[in-house]
Amino acid sequence: MLPDAPYEERQWPEGPRWRTFQGEPCLPQPPDDDEADRRLGPVGAVRRPSAEEVRLVNAAILLRRPLLVTGRPGVGKSTLAYRIARELRLGRVLQWPVTSRTTLASGLFEYDVIGRAQAGQAWYAARQPSGAADSSDGGTASCDEARVDIGEFIQLGPLGTALLPHRLPRILLIDELDKGDADLPNDLLTLFEDGWYAVPPLVRVKRQSPEVIVHTADPGRTAPIAGGLVTTRSFPLVIMTSNGEREFPEAFMRRCLRLDIPDPGPEALGELVAAHFADQLGDMHDRLVRHFMMRSEQVNGLAADQLLNAAHLATSGAYTHAEGDDAEWRAVLGAIWHPLSTDVRADGAEPSA
Repeated sequence: MLPDAPYEERQWPEGPRWRTFQGEPCLPQPPDDDEADRRLGPVGAVRRPSAEEVRLVNAAILLRRPLLVTGRPGVGKSTLAYRIARELRLGRVLQWPVTSRTTLASGLFEYDVIGRAQAGQAWYAARQPSGAADSSDGGTASCDEARVDIGEFIQLGPLGTALLPHRLPRILLIDELDKGDADLPNDLLTLFEDGWYAVPPLVRVKRQSPEVIVHTADPGRTAPIAGGLVTTRSFPLVIMTSNGEREFPEAFMRRCLRLDIPDPGPEALGELVAAHFADQLGDMHDRLVRHFMMRSEQVNGLAADQLLNAAHLATSGAYTHAEGDDAEWRAVLGAIWHPLSTDVRADGAEPSA
């Protein structure tokens, strides 16, 4: 696998025979965006992953299996997907945030049936002779409505787009899976085992329209679907995050690899700050990280982005950091370094970074 080679020339490690799929037609190179740079900092920033992280990501790639990433909120579970996408040059990350109302169907595709019906009626009305009666045979209207391009009213979701037959795997981030419905993990399990799904509105019109062009979750992109079925080609690298709020079914866990991300230490936090701010903090860099860790212990854990917020304020020039003249700075740190859990009471001491 050569990440620097052109997309069409790059090779991907072979997976197990039982995890091989043959979806067609092979789609062109997916688009890229600046989301990884926004989240991770500029390309070239030093970030040394743990040996366990490297080991499990490589295993997930070789086995074509989802990676369930667990850990406390704010430790950087979601950013793992963006690091992989950038390092392996696999295009933009397809992000699917999960809520209590999320269903499998919503991640696969959305069908604007009302919009299509209205377009069909407008198409039919525009072709009636002037003064024609408004009432018409329902069967004729239905037939004319079928001539409206149904693909214009179908939008694939992040999950549905990730399973399209791409030449190289897409990165799919399923964020906060534990917030979803209890049946969602089992629904995903079946989909990931089969590697294909049907779009029922397209199945119903496959005789009249054997191939339909639909919109995807990539801005401005479309993809053909033949016979109403989508079959993957290079199984996506699925990163699922969980805050550990509930347990998942055993059958689901058996088919996933699990990576637990611990709270970052001073070295990892220093790399995170340096990635976004380089040497702008100067001598304050180490002191800010040190006091952040002290405050994190006091309030039973802080999120890494709370440290980045403090670093931005420190480099803004709006606060004085000189000892004896830094009351406003300590007060604002106390405000942004607040406990993440309502069950935890801070001791009221002001940080003094």
